[in-house]
Amino acid sequence: MAKPLTKDEKSTAASNGHRRAARTFYDKDGDLKLLKGKRIVVLGYGSQGHGQALNLKDSGLNVTVSVRPGGRGFQLAQRHGWTEGKDLFSDNAQAVRGADWVHFLLPDETQREVWEKDVRPNIKKGAVISFSHGFNIRYSQIAPPKEADVVLVAPKGPGHLVRRTFTEGKGTPALVAVEQDYSGRALKLALAFCKGIGATRAGVILTTFSEETETDNFGEQTVLCGGVVDLIKAGFETLVEAGYQPEIAYFECLHELKLITDLIQEGGISWMNYSISDTAEYGEYTRGPRIVTAETKAAMKRVLSEIQSGQFAKEYILENRAGRPMFNSYRRAMEKHPIEVVGARLRSMMPWLKRKE
Repeated sequence: MAKPLTKDEKSTAASNGHRRAARTFYDKDGDLKLLKGKRIVVLGYGSQGHGQALNLKDSGLNVTVSVRPGGRGFQLAQRHGWTEGKDLFSDNAQAVRGADWVHFLLPDETQREVWEKDVRPNIKKGAVISFSHGFNIRYSQIAPPKEADVVLVAPKGPGHLVRRTFTEGKGTPALVAVEQDYSGRALKLALAFCKGIGATRAGVILTTFSEETETDNFGEQTVLCGGVVDLIKAGFETLVEAGYQPEIAYFECLHELKLITDLIQEGGISWMNYSISDTAEYGEYTRGPRIVTAETKAAMKRVLSEIQSGQFAKEYILENRAGRPMFNSYRRAMEKHPIEVVGARLRSMMPWLKRKE
């Protein structure tokens, strides 16, 4: 199932930071004229779907949106001015017929079915097929025809940020990759698309489908989602089990995390350390390595190996085919965890944190 790394990708991985800076593209590198007269179909109207589709439309391109009928995405598209039967469809097969570009912004677990049922039988020869996450290409769930350009355009931010920065005249950085270059100008076309969503205003970094997929999954599993969430839960449980109030534990181990991550995002770890107390900084240097140890890093390497080999992908694919029994069980358990119960009550005291629909 796993796609082996190419010689170039192995060379890049082996160089370990002893290589030149990433190749980055800007507005001057993208030519929207390459997309004029082309019909671009965006499959899905969730976070990325709405942001990218609206930006492309505002860039003067011919965009069609295809969304599951009756859902919130379809209703949102109508509110955003898309017209059913004209540039809004609820039938993927109908939407992609004759399209010059098909952009997958559906969940990873649904893309293969939509590809096999709706897209593959109807896509025209020479069309561009694109993604904002490389999972289904990297793990061979979708096998595009040879007569197609296959590219990746992956904004490094949620769709609402992609949209907001665009309307402000700015942009969200993105990654770009070419898996298959049938036309001989796949990268130029992908950069034109990047310009259409505003990404070249900020900068677009060249990567590969394998690199984007593997690093994205690794970051989610070991740091951003898996690592951070389990660290929060462990800290909360440690304080509560020691007799401290759950409310205090919530503030110290979860609520204040945003203050720290905002500082890191704004100016890096050094800026965060400059902004906190010396007591906190000293504790970071002397106690942090006792929490995240060499054993933790070894476990991270094992997780990365599972991602690279395709073991994680196979597990996730089989889990979805089985109806998600473990996934749903984990989700229910998380919703019932004391930190979620206490947090819901405390957040009700902070109306500025009211969850947005």
